Amino acid sequence: MQENRNGGNEEKRKDHTLVIEGRNAVLEAFRSGRTIDKVFVLDGCQDGPVRTIVREAKKHDAILNFVSKERLAQLSETGRHQGVIAYAAAYDYSDVEDMLNLAAERGEDPFLILLDNIEDPHNLGAIIRTANIAGAHGVIIPKRRAVGLTATVAKTSAGALNYTPVAKVTNLVRTMEDLKKRGLWFVCADMDGESMYRLNLTGPVCLVIGSEGEGVSRLVKENCDLVAGIPMKGEINSLNASVAAGVLAYEVVRQRIASGH
Repeated sequence: MQENRNGGNEEKRKDHTLVIEGRNAVLEAFRSGRTIDKVFVLDGCQDGPVRTIVREAKKHDAILNFVSKERLAQLSETGRHQGVIAYAAAYDYSDVEDMLNLAAERGEDPFLILLDNIEDPHNLGAIIRTANIAGAHGVIIPKRRAVGLTATVAKTSAGALNYTPVAKVTNLVRTMEDLKKRGLWFVCADMDGESMYRLNLTGPVCLVIGSEGEGVSRLVKENCDLVAGIPMKGEINSLNASVAAGVLAYEVVRQRIASGH
């Protein structure tokens, strides 16, 4: 644990997310531009510093949770949280627009990967690594029910997080609708979909990958243009999310090379 200059404390959780405890420490984290994923505030606490923290959390689109004194005590690593605990990302997020600009700079059709229900940091890190190697222009993750950019994600990405933009968005479906207006097609990975070898995956494309257990959520799947299945010949009928992302990503790569793009 290390004490910061504002009298608060910072410590790593087991998943290596940075935990910031104390009112001054959390406020300073927001004001310094640090990316805050979640804020936990003692329910019913209404004093000035706490109101300012709540306002900053809303302004920066951090997930805000009002919790009991017992819950804060469980979350605290120091016992000196002063009614406020924040989880900070190990890396900063990009914007979806950054990904489209990257594609334009390279003179390429946009190639994105959108993730739904991915909560395992090792899966996210592996997908970011694959995205980089396959030439994808970025990875999109949802604000809720998803792992953020922890140090574990960064380590698993083997350095790819330094080069591949990752955007966290509030609403996946709305983001998909906006990107469709920019000409992107959405391809959902699903074991019941049509064989990926029969689909045209060239042009501006976004692969949509869900978790091994839950898959892609209903609304996200309904907003996809194509549903791609990966041929499976063994006794088990599902792939780890990062493996599925890799297989589909390289089918996109193969088709782009074959079409001369």
